[in-house]
Parts: sequence; structure tokens; C-alpha cells
Amino acid sequence: MADLEPKEAESFWPLYRDYRVEMPKVESRKPGVRHRLAIVVRLAAVLAIAGATGWGALVLLLLAPGAERMRTTVAALFAVIGIVAAAAQASGRLRRLVTLGFACAFALVIAVWVAAQPSNIRDWQPEVAVLPYAILDGDRITVRNIRNFDYRTETDFTPAYYDRTFDLRQLDRLDLVASYWMGPAIAHLFLTFGFGEDRLAISVEARKERTEAYSSIKGFFRQYELIYIVGDERDLIRVRTNYRKDPPEDVYLFAVRGSHENLRRVFLDYIRDVNALRERPRFYNTLTTNCTTMILTHARVNPGHLRYSWKILLSGYAPEYAYDAGRLAGDVPFAELKRRSRINTPAQAADGAPDFSRRIRAARNIKSVDTSEGATAQP
Repeated sequence: MADLEPKEAESFWPLYRDYRVEMPKVESRKPGVRHRLAIVVRLAAVLAIAGATGWGALVLLLLAPGAERMRTTVAALFAVIGIVAAAAQASGRLRRLVTLGFACAFALVIAVWVAAQPSNIRDWQPEVAVLPYAILDGDRITVRNIRNFDYRTETDFTPAYYDRTFDLRQLDRLDLVASYWMGPAIAHLFLTFGFGEDRLAISVEARKERTEAYSSIKGFFRQYELIYIVGDERDLIRVRTNYRKDPPEDVYLFAVRGSHENLRRVFLDYIRDVNALRERPRFYNTLTTNCTTMILTHARVNPGHLRYSWKILLSGYAPEYAYDAGRLAGDVPFAELKRRSRINTPAQAADGAPDFSRRIRAARNIKSVDTSEGATAQP
């Protein structure tokens, strides 16, 4: 434009100006909110598919019909489908199609899960072969099939059961039993009810078939039915203190504070469930339906019951949780109370003596709580 006359240059200026205005703008390539949201959604989908794949593969491995080899093959195939579906979340073209295929496969997993139904008719281990039940007649209750095995070792015993009638007006004491075998975090808990000089222990357990061993992982997958073992303390306590050696168990007996009315409500709620299981079996679940959560469930019949806590999940800490809430008897720090409450030595000394229950309590140096004296705390 320097060689043009001024008037000619002026005539070209509008064209040049328009050209500058019409130059395309370079858009920013920084990711926007929508792009970030899409990434989050895809990542969430990957995590959901991964979780569903792991759970579904175990469901098929443990619950699908057929021989073990067939179940393993089906579970592995489902795992491959899940891995492909998770990887496909990064592909725009294949994502929808592969995710739909995974959804169809997962629907089959749900069908297998729903098809697994609890039953009372199986080849049970002898310890859980007989279901207890009770007949209520006013204030009198007759409990049938109270377990009282004669043990020589943990696995060598003579099965025995008896029936007994209790007077609910004499229900005056409640104890919490905690048995530890794998460190401080995990324990088996059960309750024992006192009717004057008589005791009745009730333990919620997994009902295993003859060839089954207990597995916490399998307990999530409908592998065991639920059972209430109603037993003599010379059975349910003594087998743990005297006969289980591999691993050995440390057993503690804590007196629970509670009014007669509260203990009666809890006991009758236990009995209702004991009878219900004879007609409508249910599955045991490692997390939601186990020895500790069922104690908490039955305690909910009383106002002011304990709330769910991580100390319920890690059942070994449940006695301390109850103590901190004022539900266990004892005027010493919990560590000292627990030391005094260990009953292995007196239980081994008493062994099968008729006064077994009295002797294991006499050695604790802790007063039992008699509800007839007006205690008002809730179990």
C-alpha cells in the first residue's frame, strides 16, 4: 500500500479492515465444566462396574447351579465382560453397546442371587442340626431342645438336649459373654438369661452344613442359614473355655444392667425369632445379621437402646461400648473389669459340675445385677 496514491490507498482500507474483522478467532482449549463432569461420570461408571463385577463373580462362583468347574468358568466369563465394560467407558463408540451387554449379564447375576433361598432341610453339622423352639403360656415358658452336649474334645462329643419350663416373673439377671480368638477386634458375643438359679444361654450363629467350614467372605453370599442355639451354659460357655484349642479362646462374662421389664421384652423378642426361624428360615450375613448385630436388634424393643457404632462392626469392642454407655455392671475402669471378667480358669476348674454357672460367677469378684432391686438401665 506504500506505492499507492493516497486516494487509492483510502479505497482499499475498508477491504483491509473487513478482512481483519473476519479473521477466525482461536477458541480456548481449556476443559469446561461439561467436560469435567463427563470425566467424573465415566470414572464413577468404571468404579460401579468394577464393584458389580467383583460382587457378581463371587455370586456366580458360590451360588450358581452346576459343578464347581462350571461355576468357575461362568464367574470368569462374567469377570471378563465386566473388565471389558469398564475399559469401554473411555470409548464413545463402544461405551453404550458394551455397557448394555454388561447390564444384561448382571441381570442374570441378580436372578441367581434371588434364586438362592434359605432352608431348614439340609445335611447339617451335629452342633446345629436341631432347632430350638418355645411354648409360651402366660408367665410360663417351656423351651425345647436346649443344647447340652457332653464334650470330650471340641469335635468329639455326645449330643444331648433337654426341655425346661421357666417362670418369666423370675427373670432377674442378664449376662453378656464375649469370646476372643483372633485379637482384640473380633469376638463372638451372646447373652445368657438368669431365672433365679437357672440360666439359659442364647447364641446367634451361622448354621453350617456337614461339609462346610465358616468363612467371613462366604457369609456375605447366602452360604449359611441363621440359627439361635439355645443352650446350657455348661455347653455354650464350657466348649469355648475348656475344649477349643486351635485357636484357644479367651472368654469374658459381663453382668448387664437392666430392669425386669426391659429384660423380659428382650427375652421374649429372642423367643419370637427363635420360633419364627422354624417356619421361615433366614440367611446369616457377616455384616448385617450376625451374633452382635442381632443382640442390638433385639435390644431395640426397649427405649433408649444403644445405637449402631463401629464398635458393633468390630465386635471385640462391643463390651467396652456397652460399658461406656453404662450398660455393664462394675465400678472400676473397663480394663480392670475385663481382667476380672475372664472366666477361663474357673470354668476349667468347674468343668461339668452341676453348679458350673455359680462357680464361674463367684470367681469374678463382681456383683451380679439383680433387676428386682430396681435397676433401670436398658440392655
